[in-house]
Amino acid sequence: MELTEFVWLVTKALIMISVIMGCAAYAVLLERKVAAVIQGRPGPNRTKIPFLGNIPVIGPIITRLGLFQPAADGLKFLFKEDPFPKHVNALYYLLAPLIAFIPAMTTMIVLPVGVYTTEAGTLAPMVLANLDIGILFILAVSSLGVYGIILGGWSANSKYPFLGGIRASAQMISYELAMGLSLLPVFMWFGGSLNLFDIAQGQNELLFGFLPQWTIVYQPLSALIFLVALFAETNRLPFDMPESETDLVAGYNTEYGSFKFGLFFVGEYAHVIVGSGAFVLLFLGGWNIPFVTYPEGILGSMLSVSVFFFKVLALVFFFMWIRWTLPRFRYDQVMALGWQRLLPLAIANLVFYAILIALIEQF
Repeated sequence: MELTEFVWLVTKALIMISVIMGCAAYAVLLERKVAAVIQGRPGPNRTKIPFLGNIPVIGPIITRLGLFQPAADGLKFLFKEDPFPKHVNALYYLLAPLIAFIPAMTTMIVLPVGVYTTEAGTLAPMVLANLDIGILFILAVSSLGVYGIILGGWSANSKYPFLGGIRASAQMISYELAMGLSLLPVFMWFGGSLNLFDIAQGQNELLFGFLPQWTIVYQPLSALIFLVALFAETNRLPFDMPESETDLVAGYNTEYGSFKFGLFFVGEYAHVIVGSGAFVLLFLGGWNIPFVTYPEGILGSMLSVSVFFFKVLALVFFFMWIRWTLPRFRYDQVMALGWQRLLPLAIANLVFYAILIALIEQF
């Protein structure tokens, strides 16, 4: 590999990390704003950075929107006192936040965020690594994040974090099966491809001349099962059993604070963003929108990226809307939903589409 190519790859990786970290920081602000609207409160609207906040007209508007709040939150995580309880298993206690955070940031390298036109006139994905097993990579690496939660709960040497870690492992096993089975019909429909770019590009046509050929249109049950499992895998309400403040204090992160807690926190939001991106690519057409063909050149690339991020933002908003609308399930309800509802539905859905695809290929 030439030096210039290596530098370009590193630059793209740094840009992608900056974007995901920025999105995670502002996702926290968006969540607080969504919670405030649902609960009839103004939300964060007073944090101001000196000089920037004093710029006439623009400064007060940015302050009232709360756009300076993520900077304040980040500085708080960095500079507040970092507790280190004496009763914890020190090595694993320190490793756990990193193990939860790193997989969340690693999965983004196979996530295409748009398209561009090559010199040969063909479309190519805007992605750090266009793997043929892209979705398999995301499923495999993102599932490693739960080891950070389990390790954090165990190493804390405290009963509530330990119970949170146990719940996380049980929940991951319960919903991982349904999630994987819900994706098999999608792979079969697209000829066995596991490449996210190929799957997204396969959804750029119209059904019957007016319906978008998005996977969610003709495989709605697969999309529903994957979305519910995604909520459970990211530990979002109503599936936040590993934290569950009402009965486990703060669950697996009870003994954590400051920067280490911040890594768990950012890792969870990064999982939500990457999971939303995967859902958009698999079921919502990726960067494609009906009746629109992007122009060649940088304008078309910017439009495709904008459409993709708008869809991801809409799905992240849906995650937050659900969190502040539905109550938390009981632990037995979460287990029953996973094993007695989603798993049988996922198997039936797989059998139905296997027969349907075989019949379509036959005739």
